[in-house]
Amino acid sequence: MIQNDPTAPSALSIDNVIKSYGTTEALKGVTFDIRPGEVFGLLGPNGAGKTSLISIIVTLEQATSGRVKVFGSDPALQPRQAKTNVGWVPQEIINHGYFNVEEIMEFHAGYYGVRDPKPRIKFLLDGLGLWEHRAKKVKQLSGGMKRRLMIAKALVHSPGLLLLDEPTAGVDVELRTRLWDFVSLLRSEGLTILLTTHYLEEAERLCDRVAIIHKGTLREMGPTRQLVEKFSRKKIIIKLQSPVSTMQHADLVSGAGTDWTFLVGMDKPLGALLREVNVSSDQLSDVQVAEGTLEDVFLKFTSNEVKA
Repeated sequence: MIQNDPTAPSALSIDNVIKSYGTTEALKGVTFDIRPGEVFGLLGPNGAGKTSLISIIVTLEQATSGRVKVFGSDPALQPRQAKTNVGWVPQEIINHGYFNVEEIMEFHAGYYGVRDPKPRIKFLLDGLGLWEHRAKKVKQLSGGMKRRLMIAKALVHSPGLLLLDEPTAGVDVELRTRLWDFVSLLRSEGLTILLTTHYLEEAERLCDRVAIIHKGTLREMGPTRQLVEKFSRKKIIIKLQSPVSTMQHADLVSGAGTDWTFLVGMDKPLGALLREVNVSSDQLSDVQVAEGTLEDVFLKFTSNEVKA
């Protein structure tokens, strides 16, 4: 649930951030804001600059220029305050050796100075399906359970902003669903989420807005559904009862005989297309419609032909 208080600071503000490694610019003046309570998807292929940006937010790296603010605090100038407001789940699974799940959670809570952490730990482990495994050594957990533990750790101090960097990579569908159900619960309580993922159907379902980054440049940003409707196309396959020799239409992409395929705007009704190609309903054998997706938008802005 996005909060709309105009006086509240952005949960995360990225202002003209540039990050250079020698002569290589990983980030080329990236700017965006995330509102409190929003789920925001940062999408891009490998090497796009996503990890560099997250590393700057969590103070592992410093921006070459530009400014980052977390709920109004600059992590570079006020690291303690900024870190208190951030929970981070990195891509790499961290193995904690011979400690058990509950011990790890208690250690992490202590790092942030959480008093009486046991109720919070139980809430998180319950919600992520780890409570019954709390006495297990971390090395005994499956990869999916270790990833859930990383999420629980990131939330133990009740941050306002959660950074999820490929959180469901290598996780089965059932676990992914459970994870997102729990995160949705936290979001309903005001948690702000920055998500990176290669599962674009996941981003399309979960994110209020998305930003597409490619080669260090922000290519496009906006409400998820709005971007899909603006930049993707709907595929309509018309199957006729009897073959026709030809069909003329600007959106026709292939066809012969009884099968004809069109890519049309997302807002074009089927009836309008049929009238334009002069096909009546009693001539139809079948119609297949595939709506445009966020993947179409992603490919449009990350293909090699796209110019910066």
